[in-house]
Amino acid sequence: MSSTEPRRTALDATHRALGATMTDFAGWDMPLRYGSEREEHVAVRTRAGLFDLSHMGEITVTGPQAAELLNFALVGNIGTVKPGRARYTMICREDGGILDDLIVYRLDDTAYMVVANASNAQVVLDALTGRAAGFDAEVRDDRDAYALLAVQGPESPGILASLTDADLDGLKYYAGLPGTVAGVPALIARTGYTGEDGFELFVKPEHAVELWQALTKAGEGAGLVPCGLSCRDTLRLEAGMPLYGNELSTALTPFDAGLGRVVKFEKEGDFVGRAALTEAAERAASEPPRVLVGLVAEGRRVPRSGYPVVAGGEVIGEVTSGAPSPTLGKPIAMAYVDAAHAAPGTEGVGVDIRGSHEPYEVVALPFYKRQK
Repeated sequence: MSSTEPRRTALDATHRALGATMTDFAGWDMPLRYGSEREEHVAVRTRAGLFDLSHMGEITVTGPQAAELLNFALVGNIGTVKPGRARYTMICREDGGILDDLIVYRLDDTAYMVVANASNAQVVLDALTGRAAGFDAEVRDDRDAYALLAVQGPESPGILASLTDADLDGLKYYAGLPGTVAGVPALIARTGYTGEDGFELFVKPEHAVELWQALTKAGEGAGLVPCGLSCRDTLRLEAGMPLYGNELSTALTPFDAGLGRVVKFEKEGDFVGRAALTEAAERAASEPPRVLVGLVAEGRRVPRSGYPVVAGGEVIGEVTSGAPSPTLGKPIAMAYVDAAHAAPGTEGVGVDIRGSHEPYEVVALPFYKRQK
């Protein structure tokens, strides 16, 4: 097998049997869509969708000083995460640049699972391994130990409840508990990347097909459909959730990305990037750099990543993500724009789409928030 051959998840044959359009994503062969990405998107917003996310990178950190290592290696205060809970955080370089955004699950007193983006899993693994020196903790590459399925949407609690006796009602957002789903041992997490209620199920790869089939059958009456990466992108865009490589990069600090809240200066001890991030926080407070905003089209043309944002004939920013929004019925985008043009309702802002300045309304993120 050549090194350029994409990796395949345990559900690869299932996706092909369902007629999925496959695409290379971060070195993995992944389903882009099964039919209409718009219909998949609407299913998640109104009913439920089933995703294969087995390309995500799981890294386990264990040992007496696992929490201390993660507090040093990451910008968040991981020591305050209680067993069974999860936290959104970031790993930065010494200069404050974002290496990746992560979810860290505390499995028990001395064990944590760090979930990295597929495109950054090796970078994160290498950084954690390097930063572990001097700590009584072990960093383990568990990418091959897990398949990851997600059920997202308003019908997802009912669908999952029919297959498990785990206490889903008691499972808070950003929490996880071990349980059995359709007879399969799983870590059941109430997390997701769609803006809807939903669950992510970490299981052994050999159980992935059986669990996918059980969820599909359980969801038949609720309108559950298989969903690909394409609608995952439009769902997260509507929910104002950043994507690494678009809204986040090593060129930006968490403060540049409007996510300074994830940096916990109050935690004890040093952490990688502390000095640079202290400066970045002060800079952001005194003279905000470009601000991440939402843009809603007045016309029909769709903005794409990299398109210039303009006002008064000047370039004032750049689109990071853009797509038609099935929920709003209009094209939308996230963009970094100069602070002077960042207030919702700012007049005269447009996107340069192949030489034509298309008018856009500046709005606060997110574009969509589910009704609790």
